[in-house]
Amino acid sequence: MLSTTFSSMRQLGLLLAFTTLMACDDSSQRTTTPPEPEYLPIAQPQVSLPPDAGSINLLALNFDLEDVGYRQSEYFLEGTASAFTNVNSLLADGAWEAEPSEQATYKTRIVVYRPIDPDEFSGTVIVEWLNVTAGFETPPSWGTGHLEMRRGGAVWVGVSAQYVGIEGSENGLLPLHLKAVNPERYGSLVHPGDSYSYDIFSQVVQALREPADIDPLDGLIPQRLIAYGESQSAGRLTAYVNALQPLYNSFDGYMIHSRGGFSAPLSQAPLPDIPAPEATRIRTDVNVPVMTFQTETDVVFLGFTPARQEDTDMIRTWEVAGTAHGDIYTFVTGRDDTVGDPRFASVIEENSVLGFISCDQPINNGPHHYVFNTAVRALDAWVTSGELPPPSPRLEINDDGSDYLYDETGNALGGIRTPYVDAPSAILRGEPNTGAGFCRLFGTTKLLSAAEMATRYVDESGYVEAVKDATEAAVNEGFLLREDADAIIAWAPQQWRNQVTDSP
Repeated sequence: MLSTTFSSMRQLGLLLAFTTLMACDDSSQRTTTPPEPEYLPIAQPQVSLPPDAGSINLLALNFDLEDVGYRQSEYFLEGTASAFTNVNSLLADGAWEAEPSEQATYKTRIVVYRPIDPDEFSGTVIVEWLNVTAGFETPPSWGTGHLEMRRGGAVWVGVSAQYVGIEGSENGLLPLHLKAVNPERYGSLVHPGDSYSYDIFSQVVQALREPADIDPLDGLIPQRLIAYGESQSAGRLTAYVNALQPLYNSFDGYMIHSRGGFSAPLSQAPLPDIPAPEATRIRTDVNVPVMTFQTETDVVFLGFTPARQEDTDMIRTWEVAGTAHGDIYTFVTGRDDTVGDPRFASVIEENSVLGFISCDQPINNGPHHYVFNTAVRALDAWVTSGELPPPSPRLEINDDGSDYLYDETGNALGGIRTPYVDAPSAILRGEPNTGAGFCRLFGTTKLLSAAEMATRYVDESGYVEAVKDATEAAVNEGFLLREDADAIIAWAPQQWRNQVTDSP
């Protein structure tokens, strides 16, 4: 009886299959649409205005934003944030699975820079994870690329995502964390610890995309949100891309700016430690563009080499010759750069960062900001239209991985080339400097002597022509913007005069 039943069921199944096939005129027309991925909802934070006590605290610029058509504002966000735990093992390939765990209340702040004229808004919102390595908050991606961010009409949002920015650190460079600088304004802020920082960052996105009673963008409608983070914040974003993007689909793109090989932990004390592998790559199934921007300091000296990976349609890595993790433009001169004046193309020897960090050798003064400007525009185009950035050559490294290979001048071989290394007026390296603790991140600059310049270029016209040729090559390869290239070329005669004509 049982076998008769199975036989009847088999015959019925064959009949149904035959009937289905006969109903299809052309099986080649059949398509299978994969199901849309299901993402977790992001909690809606409460947005409020800070107390009317003092001014916004963020060491970002020396000029008034209103002079360049922007304005700044500050908002407090509060709610309940989740920490996360791992579902699978956190391996170097970045294919992590995580889920929400413990919850805690928080209250933090964001700083918003936006075009005054709504018609100037491009639709792009750049959300930067503020850096707290110094024991207080700095915006190094803004500091490096603010000129292009403003030229492009983006809104920039700086997020106080981590505990140290609010409460400070015993090892802080200066007591400039928010509660120390202005306890009356920032005293109500509460941070439960960095295990919750990823969800706090996500909830900022929710407040921007779907504002409630108070709109941090003041009526501007974001078309795309791109996350930025530099150095330790880049390590946080690496973990975020691998563990949180698959859960929430929070961002439309990522700029992982100047990272070592590491990723930040998924969870840390006082919650259980969930560390990441020492060399973590970006997961290859990421669903949005991820650009990793690397200096010489990062690739060898901060250990990124074992985390290198092949480019894909969603992953690009740029490595830039002649650059350092932190440099003069990002921390000193760029704070005055309103419109991209050619003088910001100058190469000088300067040992100090604003008088409170002094290094034994002059700090790197290379092309970091100019190539980063290009990366800012390229990532925006990639997210907006799908236009892929050009692939970057890799910096050339010696056999044991301890250093770069250098040309006859002393500049690194390989990587993205610019006139700073191909028509050099200096030896520009990302190697660790000495002096104060942070100097190891600042690289070095050694100007060529007047005699060396004359031997290489003969005279001013020879130098200017060499700079022009190298600059045009970088533009043609897609690594310098036309307006920045024009500034570099315009400055070249003065660079020669500073080093040769006016030298002692």
